[in-house]
Order: sequence, then C-alpha cells, then structure tokens
Amino acid sequence: MGFEELGVSKWLCETLNNMKIYEPSSIQKACIPEILKGKNCIGGAKTGSGKTIAFGLPMLNKWAEDPFAICGLVLTPTRELAIQIAEQFTALGSSMNIRVEVIVGGEDMIKQALKIQQKPHFIIATPGRLADHIMHSGEDTINGLRRVKYLVLDEADRLLSNSFGKDLQRIFGIIPDSKKRQTLLFTATVTDAVRALKEKDDKVFVHEVESFDKFIIPATLSKYYVLVPSQVKEPYLHQILKLPKYDNKIGIIFVNRTKTAELIRRMLRKLEFRVTSLHSEMPQSERVNSIHRFKAGAAKILIATDVASRGLDIPNVEFVINYDMPADPDDFVHRVGRTARAGKKGDSISMITENDVVRILAIEERINDKLTLLEEVKDDVTVNEYLKVTTEAKRESLMEMDREGFGELKAKNKRKHEQTNSKSKKSKPSKKSKDI
Repeated sequence: MGFEELGVSKWLCETLNNMKIYEPSSIQKACIPEILKGKNCIGGAKTGSGKTIAFGLPMLNKWAEDPFAICGLVLTPTRELAIQIAEQFTALGSSMNIRVEVIVGGEDMIKQALKIQQKPHFIIATPGRLADHIMHSGEDTINGLRRVKYLVLDEADRLLSNSFGKDLQRIFGIIPDSKKRQTLLFTATVTDAVRALKEKDDKVFVHEVESFDKFIIPATLSKYYVLVPSQVKEPYLHQILKLPKYDNKIGIIFVNRTKTAELIRRMLRKLEFRVTSLHSEMPQSERVNSIHRFKAGAAKILIATDVASRGLDIPNVEFVINYDMPADPDDFVHRVGRTARAGKKGDSISMITENDVVRILAIEERINDKLTLLEEVKDDVTVNEYLKVTTEAKRESLMEMDREGFGELKAKNKRKHEQTNSKSKKSKPSKKSKDI
C-alpha cells in the first residue's frame, strides 16, 4: 500500500518520492486515513517509526485544500525536537511555499512576536515560550492562534506531565475549543495519562503498535552495566571510552544535570576526545551548532541531558552511556533508543553506583530484561591507567567553570521565574482554561 491509497494528495506523494520515502510505516498506515476523516488521534509507536509524517501529511493535505494561517500548532518538549519537526514540515511542503515558524526559548521575544503576527501556516513551539507570548506579547501577536484547526502534542507523555501543566493551560485558553479543532497526540511511550484521554471522548482514534511494551527495546541493542564507586565515576568513563569496541566510535553520554554535562565536556576535551554538548544552559545558537557538529561527525561524542533523549533523529549512533541513571524508567528507554535504530546494532552502557540499585531494578522490570556486566572494564586498569590523568582534567575543568561563573545565569533565571509565579498566584485568572 502506498501513500496515495491512504488518501494523501498527489503533490505530497511526489514530494515523498523526491525524499525517497515510498512505503508508509505501520503508524502512518493506521493514523493518516483516520486523521483525514477528521478524527482526534492518539498514536503510540517506538522512536524512528515516522510519527512526524503520520501527523504532518494529513495536516498539510487539508491545509492545501484551504490554505490559511495559522492552520496547525505543534507543541513539543524540547527546542531541538521543535527544530527537527519544522525541518520535516518545510521539506514536505516545499513545493507549496509553506511557511513554518519555530517558537522556542533562547531566541529574541520581539522577533518571535513579529513572526507570529505574520501568521505562518504552521507553528512548532515549546509550551513555555508560547505561553510567554500569550501572557506578554499582546492580542495582535496571538489572535491568529484563535483559528487553529490542528493541535499536535508530540511526545505527549512528557507534555502531559506536571512540569508543563501551567503552560498548556494558558495555551488551551487561547486556541479554539476541543470541539472546534482536531487534537493529535503522538508518543513513543503510551502512559496511563495519555490513555485516560480516550475515556473522555469515545470518538478518539487510538493506534498503539501491537505488543508495544514487549518490543520497546530493539533486539539489536546490547544492554551492559558497569559497577562504579560514585566518587570516581570519571576515570571509569575514561576507560569505557578507550575500550577498542568504543574508541573513536560515535556515541552519546547522558547525564542528569547541566553542570555535569559541562564538566564532562571540558574534561573529555582536555583528554583529547572530540566532544560537544547539549543542555539547557547553552544559548540556542550553540545548541543548534552542537547538533549539527555531531550529525556531521565533527564531534564523535555528544554529552547531553535528557533534552536529546526524545525523538531526535541522530543517525549512526553506535553506543549510549548512562553516566547518571534516570529516575524514570521510561527515560532510560528513550535514551537507549538513540542507538540500534532501523535494524542496526548498538550498545548501551549504564554506570551503576551504590545509589542506583532501586532505579536499576525499576528499569529491568520496565524493559522485561536484565542488563549484562561489561567485563572488559577492570578496576585495576582504572586505578593504574586512568585515575590520575582523569582526576587532573576534572580538577582543571572545575576551576575553569568556577572562574567563568557557570550556572549563575540559571540561578538568576530561577529566582526570576519564582517571583513571576508568586505574582501570578495572587491574581485570579480571568477565564477558565479549556480541556484538551
């Protein structure tokens, strides 16, 4: 079955052919016809299965029948994922001069407000920045949002968590009522919060890949662990990266904190690794440049917080290291999903300290499998060959970060955010927000 049989317009099929996309994936076959019929949709499938095309094609298809702005609003949890989605929309609509704007943090608010005022056909945004515009940029900026026909929540399980709740409520208070628009939720992890939306509306179409949970980890992924003392993790990381199976290979190191990401980046550069990083304290231009360097192979290793674990399509990643273990087992799934994609082999290595036992047990229960000891890593080798040189590189990196005041801007913004929230709590909302 081709895309034309799904109801996709000829011009879009020609664009897909030019992009060398010929056969629809499982989630595309299931969701595209239902969305074209006007149904709300919840789509669940593993990363790399083509979820963006599953919601993008029917939206573009309907927009072309009656071009107007702002037709669709796509919300996603991270800046990098927003940029990636916008690139795919732009490519799919290239023959129709589609106008797509990305509204994310780290960019000039005034310039963004002007872009929204020009009413692009589609807006791809992170909830926090769009909510800022709704509160501060005025009616001339946001009035186009009142006509939105499509609302997409990409990585819906993350967006429906408490951390995005207030921002989503502000957005739902501006866009049309749920009865006057189509709502499309897509996620690699179908949580109870996502499934609960089905109970609110019997007309919602739900597609969840059969036996999704059982096969959430690819069979081509080898899952290893290394036991390390929490006080000397860095020398063990150094040894792992120098193993013949990972030396000069393309990999991602996941950490839980921005300060750790910056420290590891500086330390590994002093140890002559080709590295780059991705975390929330980097300016947006640096974040984009970092992703491009990694994709182009200029950097072999990407050190990242969980901003890189969701949906980002980074090809040819050969291994993933969990330097810090995530608290949520689903975050582990998303992290290791950056490798062993599209049938390729890949390794994940989890650095387990004495504080991670509960987290590991929860992860093994979630994936229904056990991690395997990475036997090539030896304690005596770490002490004799890597401890001194790695510790020195770490010490120099910490001194540099202290001199440059790393983290001060984040602390300042946190205080400012707390003050804003305190003021907003004192004032009552003028209008009750709408449900999804």
